[in-house]
Amino acid sequence: MRKTLFFCLTICLQCIPIQHVSAQKNPKNVIFLIGDGMGLSQIYAGMVANGNKLNLERCTYSGFSKTYSANNFTTDSGAGGTALACGVKTNNGMIGMSSDSVAVQSILELASQNKLATGIVVACAVTHATPASYVAHQVNRNMYEEIAADYLKTDIDVFIGGGRKYFEDRTDGRNLTSELKAKNYQIAYKLDSVKAIKSGKLVGLLYDDQNPNMPERGNMLPEATESAINMLHDNTKGFFLMVEGSQIDWACHDNNSVQVIKEMLDFDETIGKALDFAKKDGNTLVVITADHETGGMAIIDGKFGSDQMKAVFTTKGHSGIPVPVFAFGPGAENFSGFMENVSFKSKLEKLLKLKK
Repeated sequence: MRKTLFFCLTICLQCIPIQHVSAQKNPKNVIFLIGDGMGLSQIYAGMVANGNKLNLERCTYSGFSKTYSANNFTTDSGAGGTALACGVKTNNGMIGMSSDSVAVQSILELASQNKLATGIVVACAVTHATPASYVAHQVNRNMYEEIAADYLKTDIDVFIGGGRKYFEDRTDGRNLTSELKAKNYQIAYKLDSVKAIKSGKLVGLLYDDQNPNMPERGNMLPEATESAINMLHDNTKGFFLMVEGSQIDWACHDNNSVQVIKEMLDFDETIGKALDFAKKDGNTLVVITADHETGGMAIIDGKFGSDQMKAVFTTKGHSGIPVPVFAFGPGAENFSGFMENVSFKSKLEKLLKLKK
């Protein structure tokens, strides 16, 4: 009888996956990538055109995020970005605030408070809704000059994108780049200059306003992301980096499936840079999601290896459907199943062991 019990117990223990009986490792670094407007159809459009493969597929866990805002079934990027960054539902158009206009600390600000290095890299102006949600607290996402000024109230180490005029050609006469230099930031206006800077604090204002779309801006997003990772990695306490593939959304607003593919593949190349680093580093969590889906896009027919596909759009605006979530690295198991978009902050806060 004892032999039979021992045999059964041995077999049962062998059936238990090792990861469920051993302590999970916490990440030291987090790279959080947002594909603005990116739903399953946008992802699959890029995958089909790229010969049925994407870097995104290297992620080990996946799920879905619910995107509704505090005052609307269909979110905008202000409320969507604020939910991801600050962990609160807010009204469409608001940045870094609760729906009753109270400023809420973002995960980037909290990471900085805990002495982690922090950064933002985007394919749009750094004052646009999604990046603004991580550093600014404004009642209206279109307050670009006020959002630019909010960057000087943070200790962010690196931010790269467009929007130079909101720092230098302002209605109030302030020159924010001069003020940033006084705070020991290095200012770069070209991608080559960004890549040449290896340490310290960096502001890359690569375009006067919004970045050009693909392919005109070239490898700006993946290369700037790689530079930011290398700089932030110098911090021994770890880092938090937010990267946005901003113009997937814009292509969907135009109902332009060919441009969606160009933007999606650019974002996926950027994802590849993050995953390559995370795999080599072993201490980095990569999380990929979207703030919302744009266009109500559906793919009716296509051919692998071609960007010519039959795609239909149901709107020129956003849709209210959940968006996909992907994760890789220590803590990735926390990002599977259905989740609220406000849950990302608390999950990352816990994984990084940040103190308020």
